[in-house]
Amino acid sequence: MLFTTLNFAVFLVVVLVAFYLLPKPARRYLLLAASLFFYMAWNPKFVVLIVGLISIDYFAALWIIHKQGPARRMALLVSLFANIGLLGWFKYANFIRETVLTLVHPGVAVQPLDIILPLGISFHTFQSISYVIDVYRGEQPAIKSYVDYALFVAFFPQLVAGPIVRAREFFLDYFNWQPPTAEEWQRGVSMILTGFVKKLICADQFANAADRYYSNPQAMPGLLPAWSGTIAFGLQIFFDFSGYTDIAIGVALLFGFHFPENFRRPYLSASVTEFWRRWHMTLSGWLRDYIYISLGGNRRGNLRTYANLMMTMLLGGLWHGASWNFVIWGGYHGAVLSLERIVWGRGEKQGLLRIPLAALTFLIVNIGWVFFRAKTLAASVFVVGQMFTAELGKVVLTPVQIRLALATLAVALAEEYGGLLTKLTHSPAWLRTAAVVVTLLAIELFTASDQSLPFVYFQF
Repeated sequence: MLFTTLNFAVFLVVVLVAFYLLPKPARRYLLLAASLFFYMAWNPKFVVLIVGLISIDYFAALWIIHKQGPARRMALLVSLFANIGLLGWFKYANFIRETVLTLVHPGVAVQPLDIILPLGISFHTFQSISYVIDVYRGEQPAIKSYVDYALFVAFFPQLVAGPIVRAREFFLDYFNWQPPTAEEWQRGVSMILTGFVKKLICADQFANAADRYYSNPQAMPGLLPAWSGTIAFGLQIFFDFSGYTDIAIGVALLFGFHFPENFRRPYLSASVTEFWRRWHMTLSGWLRDYIYISLGGNRRGNLRTYANLMMTMLLGGLWHGASWNFVIWGGYHGAVLSLERIVWGRGEKQGLLRIPLAALTFLIVNIGWVFFRAKTLAASVFVVGQMFTAELGKVVLTPVQIRLALATLAVALAEEYGGLLTKLTHSPAWLRTAAVVVTLLAIELFTASDQSLPFVYFQF
């Protein structure tokens, strides 16, 4: 059930109306039932998987708080094994099998196993892992109610593609629930509409150019096709994923839940280090808190810090997909992060120097996107080579797409330095109403595709 379909709109309205009509004690059962229904709309049989993981982690956390010593560690290990084991099987079994068979029998044609990747498994397993680890560390009380914990994992706005919500963030609202204020209703609706614009107008428009180029890069050689096709994908994945999380955050806010920010205009970053503080922020924070810091962070000298950065980003790359392209993408970012740390430390650059550094960072990030988007390693190598060839070729972005890219840059700059959307939220009612009408009209007139296209991160 895609956020951008009529089915979801009807589903959301029905759940919202029922939520506010029901007495408060019954609302959690409604939200859990609605969330499981939302998940089952994709593939009903996989509800057994998510309920099974919820049950394992729920009881593991209770075991941890009631036991001492090895028994506590065993409960933690059981939870980690269940989550990582199932994630590993569904997501990486074919990758590992193909890699091993290729090494043992070079040149052999490997038939992939018929494995369907469960929807949202990369996201809800990370939420569950963070909960159990936090309970083990004494940073999060174990949740006594099974229904409460199940709702935390399965809550439908962020279930499929994030943001990755920590237990302390979710339960802070849950146990101290207050109805949304009028301002929060306005902000929730505006975020939903913003997400629709990002997805239906921007992401799907740039997807046309990216798909046209990456379907066969060898057919469009040259520097300009390689850069414009890759930049198209960079814009597509940003607007697609940030559009999803805007809708998720907005929907959650209508129910009285305040989800964390996940994107903060990352393409205005003046370094790759800053980029990762602004891009998929809940994943970046998760990787920092549960992998980088667990490995020692920056506490054991420079060489160990660089190794920890590299390992964290390699695992982050592998989390995104089971192929060597994603491993290379993660390693590339790890290497750049380490290099930046060596050259100028961790501080963000200010002043006019940000302009050329932001342009350079944008290009560096887009080189990495090649490995994220290309179908094979050979195609990635070809595209990167074309980025630095003397042959020019032709830009794959249409004039409309170029104007759209420039318009979104102008809006991003206005929001970054002038608080455009914040000011609009606090503007007179007639201006807010006009903005909503114009937004709905734009969605109707400029939606890039007649079909509802899946969000990019559904495959992760």
